[in-house]
Amino acid sequence: MENLTECLAVRNLELWYGTFQSLRGISLGILHNRITAIIGPSGCGKSSLLRCFNRMNDLIPGSRVQGEVIFHGRNVYDAGVDPAEVRYRIGMVFQKPNPFPKSVFENVAFGPRVNGITDNLEEVVEQALHRAALWGEVKDRLHKSAMELSGGQQQRLCIARALALEPEVILMDEPCSALDPMATLKIEDLMKSLAAEYTIVIVTHNMQQAGRVSDMAAFMMMEEDRAGVLVEYGPTPQLFTKPRDKRTDDYITGRFG
Repeated sequence: MENLTECLAVRNLELWYGTFQSLRGISLGILHNRITAIIGPSGCGKSSLLRCFNRMNDLIPGSRVQGEVIFHGRNVYDAGVDPAEVRYRIGMVFQKPNPFPKSVFENVAFGPRVNGITDNLEEVVEQALHRAALWGEVKDRLHKSAMELSGGQQQRLCIARALALEPEVILMDEPCSALDPMATLKIEDLMKSLAAEYTIVIVTHNMQQAGRVSDMAAFMMMEEDRAGVLVEYGPTPQLFTKPRDKRTDDYITGRFG
């Protein structure tokens, strides 16, 4: 039988922005080398949860986290854990492609340079672009502005930029929402190929996309005080066809949300 181990273990996670509680009592295990989709109606805390995994919420004034996100046996929120080190190992790709106003090469080389990696940069950049399925399209324009690329190419460049740091986990927050259908399919194919080497967590509003690409799915919704809670978590085929919770079934079948 296949051995499925957890890459991230989330235990009773709670998040506040000032006095507003955004997340309440979230517990789930993110499996190694699988794609996990977080779905649910707008405002239920999907992106907030994703940003908890690599401490991106630390950058928001007034944010506060309780509970645990266990990575390699340690809570990433423990005193003494360097948030920059967490983000080095748990990379992130955002909703809108956000390349730097630099060349294609310098975009991918940026992270390694900042982290003191200067040897074999050409090899690091080429490997990251290959992994992001972009090398063939940009190999002759490495020193041209990344801003000249199409939206889909820019998003794959941002994925290459994350991969250049050799993370173990890649978080993707609505990575296709700004892209056309063809570019979206390229990103989906890329995610599926990357899952052989990386653990991927994706937030998506697109139910069809979640069904196409993910192995596991987490359904979230808001309680009356607008705090986000986890309703159901399990293998995507089971959650989509035989959900255990009526609220999940209502959302999947379009009766609410």
